[in-house]
Amino acid sequence: MTAWMRRLKLRCMRLLALLLMLFNTAARAGDGPLISGHVMLPVVISGNKLSLESFVVRPDRPGKFPLLVITHGMPGASGDVFFSEILNRSPVTYSKAAVAFAERGYAVVSVMRRGYGRSGGGFSERLQQACDYLPAVRASGEDVVAAVASLRNEPWVDADHVVLLGHSVGGLSVTAAAAQNMPGIVGVVNFDGGWHSFSAPEQPCSSERLVDTVAALGRAARIPALWLYAENDQFYGPDLARRMFTAYTAGGAPGQLHVLPPFGTNGHDTVALAPADDWFPSVEPLLEKLGLPTKSVVEPPLFAQLPSPPGAIAACQKAFADYLSNPDDAKAFAVSAMGGCGSGFGRTSTEAREPALTKCKINTRGGDCKLYAVGQKLAGD
Repeated sequence: MTAWMRRLKLRCMRLLALLLMLFNTAARAGDGPLISGHVMLPVVISGNKLSLESFVVRPDRPGKFPLLVITHGMPGASGDVFFSEILNRSPVTYSKAAVAFAERGYAVVSVMRRGYGRSGGGFSERLQQACDYLPAVRASGEDVVAAVASLRNEPWVDADHVVLLGHSVGGLSVTAAAAQNMPGIVGVVNFDGGWHSFSAPEQPCSSERLVDTVAALGRAARIPALWLYAENDQFYGPDLARRMFTAYTAGGAPGQLHVLPPFGTNGHDTVALAPADDWFPSVEPLLEKLGLPTKSVVEPPLFAQLPSPPGAIAACQKAFADYLSNPDDAKAFAVSAMGGCGSGFGRTSTEAREPALTKCKINTRGGDCKLYAVGQKLAGD
């Protein structure tokens, strides 16, 4: 065996060990009807083998489940700040949407594309020419297709019933994936899809470039799509959404556009921040048409139930309720003797402890803080 083959074998063994460790973590991250956990998803993109950081939420029982693949947006920063932000992105951002689908019987996988978070392969979505979105959009779509190809082999996935959900730039990513008409993908949900860039400093690209981009994708896509845009989306408002949708369907792509009510000061992040009950009814008709589940099939509590910290102030009681609703096991909650608190998150529960203690001390102005909960269990259990 050559030295190169030995190194390759060692890398494969390390990757397998990591995947097994992460799978076992996922299987423990619940004590409820849903399980969740981080995984490094092995994929092949353009002939290159790499891993995409992902977060899985699914029912904790045997069987095959319809698959929902979620993918994310892109920060609006530039330069070093941009790359710092994409490296700090986490697939848990869409946990509210993930839980909403998982409790209805879906296996949900939130996938970080190349270069984001701890995904390998390097950032692949750089615009080669100013305002020329299509090549970068197609590159991002390749990541989604590769993730689906890998996940369809999982024993808990119904490989013939896959739905894609993308937010912001991710909305264009899943639209590009739909244009490949991959077997198994039966529906696409585009949440506030778009891309914002500049042709020169202080000169935003014309919105017509976005319209042209989705028009090109629509000439190939034949998978039913639902486009959801918030009425007060400050980046891609309803007027632009309608123009884009008209161009997309003009090429024969099947789809429906629905404008959601305003959310907060900028509805662009509705899918990430709003309660799922705000928007899930708009998704149900597409799911019903596809013969997919729309009603909850698991009974609460969805995850482990822990008692609220004794003596916690009202704000911290609410913060702990939010903590429990987050499906991630890589979290921690700290409290002070005076009833203050702080929560922290990471990619492991150990990594989340220090941020929780730090936030607690900041919130209580140097109070004596200690860990109350780590992951889905009380600290010390």
